[in-house]
Amino acid sequence: MAATTHTVTNQVPPLVGYDVFAADRALSEAVERHIEPGVLPAAREELSTLGQSAGSAQAQEWGAQANEHPPVLRTHDRYGHRIDEVEFHPSWHRLLGHAVSAGLTDAWGRPAGHVRRAAGFLVWTQAEAGHGCPLSMTHAAVPALRTDPVLAAEWEPRLTSYVYEEGLRPAQEKAGVLFGMGMTEKQGGTDVRSNTTRAEPLSGEGEYLLTGHKWFCSAPMSDGFLVLAQAPGGLTCFLVPRVLPDGTRNVFAIQRLKDKLGNRSNASSEVEFDGTWARRVGEEGRGVRTIIEMVAATRLDCVVGSAALMRQAVAQAVHHATYRSAFGGPLIDKPLMRNVLADLALESEAATVLAMRLASAYDTDTEEERAFLRIAVPAAKYWVTKRCTPVVGEALECLGGNGYVEESGMPRLLREAPLNSIWEGSGNVQALDVLRALQREPQALDAFLREVGKARGADHRLDAAIKDLLTELADLEGIEARARRLVERMALVLQGSLLVRWAPPEVSDAFCASRLGGDWGSAFGTLPHSLDLASVVNRARPVAE
Repeated sequence: MAATTHTVTNQVPPLVGYDVFAADRALSEAVERHIEPGVLPAAREELSTLGQSAGSAQAQEWGAQANEHPPVLRTHDRYGHRIDEVEFHPSWHRLLGHAVSAGLTDAWGRPAGHVRRAAGFLVWTQAEAGHGCPLSMTHAAVPALRTDPVLAAEWEPRLTSYVYEEGLRPAQEKAGVLFGMGMTEKQGGTDVRSNTTRAEPLSGEGEYLLTGHKWFCSAPMSDGFLVLAQAPGGLTCFLVPRVLPDGTRNVFAIQRLKDKLGNRSNASSEVEFDGTWARRVGEEGRGVRTIIEMVAATRLDCVVGSAALMRQAVAQAVHHATYRSAFGGPLIDKPLMRNVLADLALESEAATVLAMRLASAYDTDTEEERAFLRIAVPAAKYWVTKRCTPVVGEALECLGGNGYVEESGMPRLLREAPLNSIWEGSGNVQALDVLRALQREPQALDAFLREVGKARGADHRLDAAIKDLLTELADLEGIEARARRLVERMALVLQGSLLVRWAPPEVSDAFCASRLGGDWGSAFGTLPHSLDLASVVNRARPVAE
C-alpha cells in the first residue's frame, strides 16, 4: 500500500543551477555602465563564468560544509612544539582557490579592475560569505604596501596572483599569498591610537621586534599581516610575515579562535607577539595614515558584501514566492506579498547600484573621485550594512517556517548579516568619519553634492530631499548627536540620485516615494499600493533572460 501521507506537493525547488551574475539585472547593468566597451566583453564572460559556478550545487555544498565544519586551532604538535596552525575543511580551500583564480584579489593593476572585482566579489560571496574576509584583506593590502616601493615590488605580485597555495611556507616559495590585518587590542578596540603593542628597532633598515596582543586578527592562516604598533616615533604600520625568509616560523602565538555569531567558516583569532620580527611600512608615527587606504578598501568590501547578502536573500524570497502556492494561487501574485518583495528588492538594488558606483570611482581615480570616495565610502558603509540585517530577516520570513530551518540556508545569511556593520568600524565610527570629512575636507562635500546634483530636476521628491539635506548641512555645530540621522540621509539621497539616473522608472519611483518622499511605513511591505510593484518584483527574480 502506498504511503500517501508522504506525498510531497507545493514545495519549492532549490534555487540552483543558475548564473548568479546574469540573473542579477541591477548588477549586470552596473557592469555594462561602468566598464568601457573595449574591456566589457571579457568582463562579462568572466563574471558569467563565475556566476554559473556560484549558482551551482557544488559551490552551495562547499559553502554548507565550510560552515558545518568550522576551523580548528592547533597550538602544538604531538611533541609539544608550538605550531600555531588553523585547520580548515577542504571546502574552505576550494572556495578560496576558486575566488583567487577568478581574480578576486586583483583589482589594482588591470583595466576596470575594481568594478570587475567588486562585481565578482558580490557574485561569489553569495555562495559563502566567510571566506570573503581574507580575500578582502589581501586585495586591500596593496595600497598600504605601495607606500614602500621595495615592499610593494616584493609582495604585490603575490597578493594579486591568480594562484592559491594553502599552507605556511616562505612567501618567496609561493606563487600566491594571502594577507590579514591586526589593528584592535583589548583595551582600545576601535581606538587604535591607544594600542600598547611595542615595536623595538633592530639594526637592519626598517626591521623591528614586536611585543603585544591583538584582540582581533582575522584569517590567521594568512602569509602576512599588516599591524599597528607603538614605535619610538609613535603609532606605526608594520608587515608581519608568518614564515621568515629562512623558513623558520615567526613568533605568532594564536591564543584562541573567537566563537562568533556568524562567519563561522572564517577563523578570527587573538594573537600574541613576543619578539616577533616585522618590517616597517611607511614612516614611524604615521601608521594610521599608512593603513587608512587598506581600511577604506575593506570598508567598500563591507558594502559589497552586504549587497551580496541582501541580493541572495531577496533572490531566495522571490524564488520561493514564485513557486509556493497559498490561498488559491502563487504567493508572488498576492498583493501584500508582492509589496513585501518589492520593498526588499528596492533595498537590494539600491545597495548594489551604490556599491558599484563606488568601485567605479576607484577605477577612475581622479582627484574628484577620490574626494567623493572620502565621504561616500563611510556613508555607504554606515547605511548599507545597517540595512542588511532587517532585509535578510524579512526575506527569511517570506519563506515562513521553511526559512527558519538550517537546510534553507537563510539562517546562515541572517547570522552573517550584522557582521559588515561591525567589521572595519561600526556605525558610530562611520558616522563620525563622515563628520570629520565634512569639517576638514570641504572638497569631499563638494564632490558628493556634485554627484547627487547630476539627478536634480528628474524627480521632485529627490529635489526636495537634496534641499532638506543642504539645510541640515548648513549648521555643523553640535552635530555629533545627530550624526547618524545626517549620514543616513546622505546615503539615501545618494542612492536615490543613482537610481533616478540609472534604474527603470518603476524602481526609482518606488524608492523616491518611500525612502525620500515619506510615503512608507516602519516595516517592509508598506510601499504605496499605486506603484508598479509587479515590475519591481519581476526585475528581482533570479532568472536570466
